[in-house]
Amino acid sequence: MSEKHDQEYIKNKNRILVLGKIRKHRPVSRVELAKLTDMSATAIGRIVGDLIEAGLVKETDQYSTGVGRKATMLDLDGHAIVSVGVEVDRDWVRIGLVDLEDRIFARSETRLDRSLTGSEHVEATIENGVRALFGERGIDFAQCIGVGIGMPGVIDQRTRTVVFSAQMGWSNVSVAKRLEERLGVPVMLDNDLKVKALGESETADAADKGVTVLISIGSGVGSAVVIDGRIYRGASNIAGEIGHSTVDPNGKLCECGKRGCLQTYITDLAMLQEANQIKQVDSVEELYGYMRKGEGWAANIVDRACTYIAITINNVVCTYNPDSIILTGNFIDLDPDIMDRVRGKLKEFIWEPFVGTFELTRSRLGDQAVLLGSAKLALQTYLSNGLQAKIQS
Repeated sequence: MSEKHDQEYIKNKNRILVLGKIRKHRPVSRVELAKLTDMSATAIGRIVGDLIEAGLVKETDQYSTGVGRKATMLDLDGHAIVSVGVEVDRDWVRIGLVDLEDRIFARSETRLDRSLTGSEHVEATIENGVRALFGERGIDFAQCIGVGIGMPGVIDQRTRTVVFSAQMGWSNVSVAKRLEERLGVPVMLDNDLKVKALGESETADAADKGVTVLISIGSGVGSAVVIDGRIYRGASNIAGEIGHSTVDPNGKLCECGKRGCLQTYITDLAMLQEANQIKQVDSVEELYGYMRKGEGWAANIVDRACTYIAITINNVVCTYNPDSIILTGNFIDLDPDIMDRVRGKLKEFIWEPFVGTFELTRSRLGDQAVLLGSAKLALQTYLSNGLQAKIQS
């Protein structure tokens, strides 16, 4: 990477950092921003000037109080731009319009016709849904700075291509590029778990400066890492595939062909297969029901799953030393007491130097997480590319 590109990367990263601090601490003075970001007053002045020029930040009629010269406070111009978050699943498309204050102020959900297996049906559904929401709200589409899409599958984020999605039945589909042509705005595409982590990281204490790891346990096992407000992708955008990490080389055979993969122990299917050796059980919710009724076999299955989750958390902590770990997925969401069970197991597995170094929570955003994360992906792209072009024009 050239020195010029290095400088542009740092500049864009700092813009995102400053905008995030204004959003979190609004109204805030330039002096306070310098302290919050560990940046010089000169750098803050230049970045704030760019954000004001772009119409994202405004000076208020409020002034700082206390000792010294009063300073004009800064706030967001929350409705200056709109980013769009989209969540695509096998049976439906969800769309949300998101303002600069990270609020979904309009949303829709459309069922997909599964008899139409091509991507054209999904692309048309997204385009029509986005335009309809802007029309219903009476918002000029020119305020749209971009669209972010989160969907299941292996995504080549650089080419914005769906390499493979078993849920959608797609291979090598350039859905983002075609939508970009339809809508006339930048369209970003990524794996749904990664953008969910990006959305959830906003709720963590170290949202824009730190490490947040999302671990999902349900039909599969996966994780995603957000470092300093950015998704950590790895070399091939598949970082976080912990479901295929080996926990027992002599263990169960996984669908990937290896033995002892983590997901052979704690997915919904793995637990139900074990439960059905005792009694007919059709869902994790039903398994929890038997546990609450005092069925020892059901309690043992849940207890073992919690053990493997604790082991997974320890491995993640030792690898990334995160500030925050967020658990989500069917197994976590269906039982309000499951987090206490997992915390109890952590005492056995967390290596002593890491005890007390991270916050463990369940998902705070629920079904809004992918929409907010996708919209944030679009906003980050705008701050890195579109904003620069607007400032220079």
